[in-house]
Amino acid sequence: MRIWAVAALALMGAAPSQDRIVPVHIGGRVIAESDGAMRFGWPGVYFEGRFEGTHVTIMAEARDEQLAVLVDGKQRMVLTKASPASVTIDGLAPGKHVVRLEKLTESQSGYARFMGFGTDGKPLPLQPRAKRIEFIGDSHSVGYGDTSPKRECTRQEVHDTTNTQLAFGPLVAKRLDADYRVIAYSGYGIVRNYNGAVPGDSLPKRYARALPGEEGAAKDDGWKPDRIVIKLGSNDFSTPLHAGEAWPDQAALHADYRARYAEFLAMLIAKQPQAKFLLMGSGDFLADVEAVAKGAAKPVKAVRWVELENSGCDWHPSLKDHRNLADQIEAVIRNP
Repeated sequence: MRIWAVAALALMGAAPSQDRIVPVHIGGRVIAESDGAMRFGWPGVYFEGRFEGTHVTIMAEARDEQLAVLVDGKQRMVLTKASPASVTIDGLAPGKHVVRLEKLTESQSGYARFMGFGTDGKPLPLQPRAKRIEFIGDSHSVGYGDTSPKRECTRQEVHDTTNTQLAFGPLVAKRLDADYRVIAYSGYGIVRNYNGAVPGDSLPKRYARALPGEEGAAKDDGWKPDRIVIKLGSNDFSTPLHAGEAWPDQAALHADYRARYAEFLAMLIAKQPQAKFLLMGSGDFLADVEAVAKGAAKPVKAVRWVELENSGCDWHPSLKDHRNLADQIEAVIRNP
């Protein structure tokens, strides 16, 4: 991961004049802008800083997203498009503190911006985490509508009740004290998207992007995960094929899924040879996932994911489901 001194906060005059810039640890893909700010859009992105003092200033533009502000692990507020670009949390007890900004919602297009942390006290260096995990997937990995108390949701309710930080990926990573990133996009699959939408597009095709809704590729930022967990396939097979789609029947779809998944996995293995891989599958495509794992150039583990109650929005995993998935993945990691 990267540790940057983000200068935008001071340059734009948003922090109190006595504030000192806090070095920032970045979790996830970002685009550095000319004014020192960072633009981000993938789910689960976070920024973290350490300082010794009694107040901290956070400067960020949430736009259409929800960004949680935490100090010492406790959520203090959630920034939305109605929030000011600069907020200050004061009255902290003298001593060392950790400030963190976490992206909660999914942005398939658009982005949010982070401009920095400032403190009246002493900025402190961060202590890099020893473990790193990447999660690649669809709406399940995003945490689509996971905090919803009902299954029937409007589009706005889906947006507002999605909390990626409570999805299985970040849950596992936090339990293991690991840095993480989530490269996931609701409705997308390996070769086919939900109900045949956006033919020709797919998660593997969007994987390299710096922002999910923009075509520009992410720059190499030195990210080297120890583990890569992939949970893709639900959208490929959950709806029947329609006339005019690229596959004449289910057999052809399954064959194409296996072939493209194998290519995607091979690319990831070549790019991240140090990583151990876990592929998750279920239903009638579990055999495909197992075949892809078996044919890989290195040992790859495939597992059937646990039974889900799917009581979140649009029959998506609930918070309980995500905890159970996290339990399963954590057990695999701890007991390979």
